[in-house]
Amino acid sequence: MAAQSFTLANLRISQIDSFYSQKPSSPIHFFSTRNPVKSLNLTNPWMAGDSSLSLDSSASVLRTNSTTRRKIPIAVVASLPTANPESAVSDAKKPKWSWRGIKSFAMGELEARKLKYPNTGTESLLMGILIEGTSFTSKFLRAHKITLYKVREETIKLLGKADLYSFSPEHPPLTHDAQRALDSAVNQNLKAGGAGEIMPAHILLGVWSEVESPGHKILATLGFTDEKAKELESFASESGFLDE
Repeated sequence: MAAQSFTLANLRISQIDSFYSQKPSSPIHFFSTRNPVKSLNLTNPWMAGDSSLSLDSSASVLRTNSTTRRKIPIAVVASLPTANPESAVSDAKKPKWSWRGIKSFAMGELEARKLKYPNTGTESLLMGILIEGTSFTSKFLRAHKITLYKVREETIKLLGKADLYSFSPEHPPLTHDAQRALDSAVNQNLKAGGAGEIMPAHILLGVWSEVESPGHKILATLGFTDEKAKELESFASESGFLDE
């Protein structure tokens, strides 16, 4: 009986070893498109290029899709201004936001939440550009020694810290000056014929145009001037300019 038990035990061990020694026929992708989590795919007419958006029920963060772009939460894109209704812009000239422009805005919202501010202001839009970090505009700012750390430090000096027990909305609404700054970014695109995309450069110039806003004051404190704004504007107005 003991010999029979020993034989059965050896058989089971050999079966387990055999199972784990087998190589799977294909790698396991826990977050592949075959994952049972459902996504809602929508089309946004304001995005240039790849206009496929996804609202993923498994997370509210930016996620990598099967193409070269990332998926944007629908609520973020819905917050972006499109065109001033008073402008009576035709469908052919509706502005489109570049990928980096949208991400800069999304990062600005996130920074406002991290600081527990109730609104997304011009200071948050400025930090969003620097957090995105890959655009020509963010590199332009860093080249002039305007960094995320310095902007965040100046923001806290100017606006103070939020209450420890306060909470920021998931998508902090824009302040009036931040809304005007983004409207200005849209208008810059329309003045140029609306053929290009609204990029981080346009957002920054919009922030700078709001002289009384926190974003403008922080930029001025850190050495940004009208001359630097004109220099950036000259780059952005060049044909074929891509803010990357």
